[in-house]
Amino acid sequence: MTPRERLDQLHPEMTAWRRDFHAHPEIGFEEERTSALVAERLSEWGIEVHRGFGGTGVVGVIRGRHQAAGSNRAIGLRADMDALPMEEGNGFAHRSQNAGRMHACGHDGHTTMLLGAAKYLAETRNFAGTVHLIFQPAEEGLAGAKAMMDDGLFERFPCDSIYAIHNSPDMPLGTVKALTGTALAAIDYFKVTLRGRSSHGAHPHQGIDTVAMAAQVVNALNAIPSRQVDALESAIISIGQIHGGTSDIVLPETVELRGSVRTLKPEVRERVEELFMRAVTLTAQACGGTAEIEYRHAYPATINTADETVRAAEAAAAVPGVTEVLREGNPILAGEDFAFMLERNRGAYLMFGQRTAYKGGVPVHNPGYDFNDDLLPIGASYLAGLVEQELA
Repeated sequence: MTPRERLDQLHPEMTAWRRDFHAHPEIGFEEERTSALVAERLSEWGIEVHRGFGGTGVVGVIRGRHQAAGSNRAIGLRADMDALPMEEGNGFAHRSQNAGRMHACGHDGHTTMLLGAAKYLAETRNFAGTVHLIFQPAEEGLAGAKAMMDDGLFERFPCDSIYAIHNSPDMPLGTVKALTGTALAAIDYFKVTLRGRSSHGAHPHQGIDTVAMAAQVVNALNAIPSRQVDALESAIISIGQIHGGTSDIVLPETVELRGSVRTLKPEVRERVEELFMRAVTLTAQACGGTAEIEYRHAYPATINTADETVRAAEAAAAVPGVTEVLREGNPILAGEDFAFMLERNRGAYLMFGQRTAYKGGVPVHNPGYDFNDDLLPIGASYLAGLVEQELA
C-alpha cells in the first residue's frame, strides 16, 4: 500500500485530530495539551518519545526495518504546534474554545500531517535509517526552533537533512512551491523611544515636539527601502505601533515606535540596520531630541540547500494529488524560525497550496482562516514518501 492509499484511509481520523487541535489552540511555549496529545499518539503507535525540548517540544524516533549501505543515516521532519494570540471569527463547530487564542496559521494542520506520516511510518518502517519527528513549540515570533536547539536537539538527534512544510492559501490545492536558496525573509524587530521636552499645547516653542519628531522619523525610515537600497533587492520597514501622550493639550515627553524589518540577503540586512540607526539618530538630533533604539535580530532568512530541494520537489511531484511543483518564483517576505534549523542542517522548506473554489482561500493570520483538511493526506503523503525516498 502506498503512502497516499494508507493516508486516504486515515483522512477521517486525521481530520478529527486537526479539528480538535483547532478547537483547543495554545500559544507559544504553552502547548501543554497539544504536546501531550502528540506524545500520547506517538507512544500508542510504538514510537520512541522524548519530551521537554524547548519546553513543550516533542521528538519522536522511528527506526527503519531495512539494512542498507548508509543505514545509519537520519533525517528530520518538523512541524510547528503553536497558535496565535487572537480571537477567532469563525462560527463552525471546531472553532476555538480558548478566548484570545486561534490557530490562524495552520499549525494545527502541520502537526496533524506529521502525525499522519508518523502513523504510516510506524506501521510500515519501509526504510533504512532513522526518522526524527520534531514537533516544535513557539514558531510565532518566539523562536521555539532555537529553544529546542539550545536544549541539545541536534546533539541528541543528529540529522543528515531536515524538512518542513507550510500551507499556503495563496496557491491552489495541488500546487507545491520548492525554491532553491532563499525561501523566506530574515526578520528583525525594533523599538525606538524618542525623547524631547514636554510643553503646553499652546506653547509648542517651549518644548521639543516628539510627535512631530516621530513623523519625521517615519518619513526617514520609509525612504530607506525606496531610496537607499537597490530597487532590485527586497527590504521592508514596517512601523506597526506608535504610542505617545496622555492629554489633548500637552505635547508628550516621549513617543515610542515599534515595528519590523524584512530582508532576503545578509548583506542587505546589515546595510538596512546601519541606515536605520543613522536615520533615527540623526533625525531625532535634527529635531532637537534624542533616540533610544532597541534593534533585535529575530529570525535569519530561510535558505533551502540545492540538492535537498531538488529531492524534496521530486518527492512532492510523486504524490497523487500534486498537480504542479513550482521550482522558480519569488521568496516570501514572511519569516520562519525553521531558518535556525537550516543554518545547522541541510534541508528544504516547501509551501503546499490549500485554496479551492470553496474553501482554504482566507489568508493566514486572519480571524476567518481555517486549514483545508483536503490537504492533510497530500502533505502527510509527501512527508512519508520523502522518508522512503531518502532512506531507501
